[in-house]
Amino acid sequence: MEDLKRMAVFASVVQHGSMSGAARALGMSTSAVSQQVRKLESDGGVTLLHRSTRKLALTEAGQRYHARCAAMWAAAEQARAELAASRDAPSGELRMSATVGFARHIAPALGELLAAHPALRLRLLVDDSTIDLINARIDLAVRYGRLADSTWAARRLGGMSWYLCASPEWVAAHGVPQHPDALLSHSWLGFAREGGGLLIDLRSPSGEPRALRVEPRIASNNQLSIQQMCEAGLGLALVGSMDSHEALQAGRLVRLLPDWSFGTLDIWAVTPQRDAQPAKVRRSIAALHAYLRQVPGISD
Repeated sequence: MEDLKRMAVFASVVQHGSMSGAARALGMSTSAVSQQVRKLESDGGVTLLHRSTRKLALTEAGQRYHARCAAMWAAAEQARAELAASRDAPSGELRMSATVGFARHIAPALGELLAAHPALRLRLLVDDSTIDLINARIDLAVRYGRLADSTWAARRLGGMSWYLCASPEWVAAHGVPQHPDALLSHSWLGFAREGGGLLIDLRSPSGEPRALRVEPRIASNNQLSIQQMCEAGLGLALVGSMDSHEALQAGRLVRLLPDWSFGTLDIWAVTPQRDAQPAKVRRSIAALHAYLRQVPGISD
């Protein structure tokens, strides 16, 4: 490491034409610069510079050595410039993870950013299981709900409410439930969990808390599949307000017990590092947040 430092000092001496000029550029004393050059000559057993009271001149060995030092210096400067560029402008590959249900939002959320920065590439991993950010080298993950304690950094992008939904065909066959107690006798669709049961925390129109435990007849580890089966008339389901908006507007789903609250679900941008986020991550998080603010069914 010290040799690399001395090579950089030597390249600066040649670039500036004097020990004092290099000292000013490097923030060192002239004697310290001179000492570094002498150490290079001593270790190499050759003279690199002819010194006079007026100027410095490279020896033949110094010319060859300087070519290598200058190349190293240029490579270091280029690396520094690229590092600054990645900090200031989105570039390189953004490795991103999202659930199957959220993947449809990536294009409208990040499309403008990708179009404006051709040096930015996207690799999107779509999976409902929790991906290890470090092992998969993920820069940014979109996750839902309560996050496990970790050293990862998380920024809340927004939240959505859970809606109790059924298809119009289901409502025609079974009627409209008027109270949560009536829900226990119907078929449910739910997220697959250990133990099988689905515990629902809800609040009455007056704010009174209530807990409801149901056993889903059909369980899945994919929320989009649950919604699709609900639209097919296979039972009741809790569906996110963002995910169900289009189906509710189109009449494929009916919201039941709308005066009751069935809880909320936060949406998070999760990154494996807290500090010194590159521009590709910072700008992508900002774009996701801005996009979700105008999506129906999302709250701040």
